Amino acid sequence: MKKILVVDDENNIVDIIAFNLKNEGYEVVCAFDGEEGIELAKKHEPDLMILDIMMPKLDGLAVCKKVRETSTVPIIMLTAKAEEVDKVLALELGADDYVTKPFGVRELSARVKAHLRRVDAKSDVSSGNVLKFGEIVIDLDRYETKKNGEVLELTLREFELLKFLAAQKNQIFSREALLEKVWGYEYFGDVRTVDVTVRRLREKLETDPGDPKYVLTKRGVGYYFTA
Repeated sequence: MKKILVVDDENNIVDIIAFNLKNEGYEVVCAFDGEEGIELAKKHEPDLMILDIMMPKLDGLAVCKKVRETSTVPIIMLTAKAEEVDKVLALELGADDYVTKPFGVRELSARVKAHLRRVDAKSDVSSGNVLKFGEIVIDLDRYETKKNGEVLELTLREFELLKFLAAQKNQIFSREALLEKVWGYEYFGDVRTVDVTVRRLREKLETDPGDPKYVLTKRGVGYYFTA
């Protein structure tokens, strides 16, 4: 049974999310402020987190940043419509996705399932399917990327973006195409989601993120991987 941690200070929202997720067979753990969310994330090691931005004690952005210090668990942020800046900041801090309030439970459920499928794929290790590009080694089965022999701490979304681009070297993809291909379901998010994920990937992959060697931009078109 997959375990999901829901962190939100609005009891009615937590109740609705928890009720629907339990009906779909998930184990649900609930927290009602940021500090409790961090404690329960450490204690329960959930398979996925649903995390509100606006909360007392510690907001969701601070919680996301703290969790990302030790975990690559998929994180779906809950945001209000007016929080456009917070959406981008959440992605920059390592969130994998966001859902805007008010949201439909079917949409949230679809995103939960999509992220958990990726977790399952990551844990389904088989034998040596590896891409090598000079100092970069991408193990497609183990969801692991190394640079000069050292493992890079990529989130699942960052790895999937790298995996997709590297597997189709020198092919340019628009941001809209990457949303469809990498995010893997009908995604209604802003194309800035792609830009932020590329920026985070470059910060970890490139020696000089401002002058990238691997993940490049074709101005006015999109992104591609080269070696």
